[in-house]
Amino acid sequence: MANKDIDLKKVKELIELMKQNGLEELEIRQDDDKIYLRRNRPQPTHVPAVTTLPIMNQQFVAGDKGTEALGHPDISQIPAHEEEMVEVKSPIVGTFYAKPSPDSEPYVEIGSTVGPQTVVCIIEAMKVMNEIKAETSGVIADVLVSDGQAVEYGQVLFKVKPE
Repeated sequence: MANKDIDLKKVKELIELMKQNGLEELEIRQDDDKIYLRRNRPQPTHVPAVTTLPIMNQQFVAGDKGTEALGHPDISQIPAHEEEMVEVKSPIVGTFYAKPSPDSEPYVEIGSTVGPQTVVCIIEAMKVMNEIKAETSGVIADVLVSDGQAVEYGQVLFKVKPE
């Protein structure tokens, strides 16, 4: 039994080695033993460069005069200053998915309002789907990765204009 645990640990180490080095296939032979690992990459789906979802029954303050507008927040009001943005980073290595299934709408897009508990994407790691939350409040100002893209630990996924 202990021998199987050691073998499983070695296989997991090899999988991590493949991920860290971007390897698609790995084959190891030792005497009569052979280990062959191959990563299946999901086919990237087309993500439009800029799309918006309607936001119903929410008011946003536009400009310095305090005028209210119904509908989408004014994207031009999102500051270009990087230091004013909050970065949503990947907490793990894996594959980024912008939507829960291929035929679903993305969790968030540029202009989407988010709160700390808002799910912004899924990152798949070792066949486990991990929901990633915004952990901040604001408006999505930039989406820096595309659906199906491999992401690293600490990689910036979104930039959010804080509320």
